[in-house]
Amino acid sequence: MKNFIVAVCLTLGLMGCSSYELPGELTIGDAMVQVSGQSLAGEKVSIPDDFRGNKTLLLFGYKQDTQFDIDRWLIGLDMTQTVVNAYEIPTIQGMFPRMFSTFIDSGMRSGIPKELWKGVITVYEDGEKVQQFTGNQKPNNARVMLLDEQGKIIYFYDRGFSVEALNDVRALL
Repeated sequence: MKNFIVAVCLTLGLMGCSSYELPGELTIGDAMVQVSGQSLAGEKVSIPDDFRGNKTLLLFGYKQDTQFDIDRWLIGLDMTQTVVNAYEIPTIQGMFPRMFSTFIDSGMRSGIPKELWKGVITVYEDGEKVQQFTGNQKPNNARVMLLDEQGKIIYFYDRGFSVEALNDVRALL
């Protein structure tokens, strides 16, 4: 019986970690799909509803290695004194990561100063929905999405940080 339970847990875990490439479905002018998440500060967040009224930059990450690209974007925004509400959105699909979301979030909190926790919104339950919408090919690259005041996408970029892409975002602000 013990072996059966271990086998079932292992199978479910591996199914939850399955990876596949999705090309993405969005086009500029689309509304961002409705998803929910929770900030590392513990606040429930509805995307894009909670961002209406302001242009908002969303930096989606699908793997831990994406943090390098997100950091370059954040440093670039800071160095150019770009004023925009920017949020990191770690987006993890699958049942297995959801089962360990408390552990994963705790690990992120340990590496991020507490004053920045409101700006990091983890998406677990809608992770596959987001990845299907934005695509997840080349998952080390951040998905950079600029929303207008109504939650419509006015910019999207998924090829890794570049100064030209940063300047494109700045021009739209």
